[in-house]
Amino acid sequence: MLYEDKIIETIPVGPLGLIPLKSMSQLGEKVDRYLVDWRHERESEHKTTIAFAGYQRDSYIISAKTPRFGSGEAKGVLEESVRGDDLYIMVDVCNHSLTYSLCGMINHMSPDDHFQDLKRVIAAAAGKARRINVIMPFLYEGRQHKRSGRESLDCALALQELVNMGVENIITFDAHDPRVQNAIPLKGFETVQPIYQFLKYLLKEEPDLQIDSDHMMVISPDEGGTGRAVYFANMLGLDMGMFYKRRDYTRIVNGRNPIVAHEFLGSSVEGKDVLIIDDMISSGESVLDVAKELKRRKARKVFICATFGLFTNGLAKFDEYYEDSLIDRILTTNLVYQSQELLARPYYINVDMSKYIALIIDNLNHDASLSELLTPTKRINRLLDSYRSK
Repeated sequence: MLYEDKIIETIPVGPLGLIPLKSMSQLGEKVDRYLVDWRHERESEHKTTIAFAGYQRDSYIISAKTPRFGSGEAKGVLEESVRGDDLYIMVDVCNHSLTYSLCGMINHMSPDDHFQDLKRVIAAAAGKARRINVIMPFLYEGRQHKRSGRESLDCALALQELVNMGVENIITFDAHDPRVQNAIPLKGFETVQPIYQFLKYLLKEEPDLQIDSDHMMVISPDEGGTGRAVYFANMLGLDMGMFYKRRDYTRIVNGRNPIVAHEFLGSSVEGKDVLIIDDMISSGESVLDVAKELKRRKARKVFICATFGLFTNGLAKFDEYYEDSLIDRILTTNLVYQSQELLARPYYINVDMSKYIALIIDNLNHDASLSELLTPTKRINRLLDSYRSK
């Protein structure tokens, strides 16, 4: 039995309300379609009772806007009643494609702008909704998760601000450092790994892979991502290796110490397919250097898997590496904005996360356990068995 066909065992917290902000409107519509289909098909003798009022709808999306004044200031507006609803507000703080007018000039929205719009919508619903949950795949200020010297601790402040406004649960994906949840120890915080989805889409596009420790290996591009790579390797039963970034601490270039060399720690990769696992591709410099080093060590195929594909320096370098056969495939999710140029690239695999988010929302609305979703061992084993049998 598929997980989404499960039998209803608990009463919903409240009528489900989905508020995808403009930054996540497309993904929100996909999530909504899954929820509508499941709840119409799901059989239960309780669906006609008052506790399940509003359980089946044609859409769970609640219209919300954040219009701006000519000065750039804004407000949050809900266009429907949310009283008693279990709200799920979705936001992509990395969507730089959206613009607004600022004193007659066109201004692109920054993560700060998106976070402010999120707070405006929460403020509009505060005191009326039964429960407010935030789905923020790319955790706002997640890279500023610890303090070194005289600097701000932005991620912790942002989480505390949301909780103080009445948010009960925060769902994020592949947080740069999951320990940021220590800032809000009494509220729900889940950081989700998309390992099952990466594997599903990779196997769909690459029919000749052998998923075993003799033919495949998981690679961490730096010491900070070792835990992530260990988790992937253990789930798939593969060996793991890592690169150590040796930096020049006497200089600062573009706000950081430049990388002198990548030192490899691990067994031989010769003749093996390798999965480079990272949380994000920003400029891409790090993963491309690692890919080059792996090809130099005679790896067969190089796949780069990153939850968030930001590509802040464009795609030219990735095109060059693909043409030179230094990379074979790049997989990133649709949890953040994707340009049409990226989607058109022959080496790019778009990993759709809408069904996964819909499952999380459906479970939370019923106050059900998320364990099977957060640790998808059964799903991965079922997928691997199906792939090997073919």
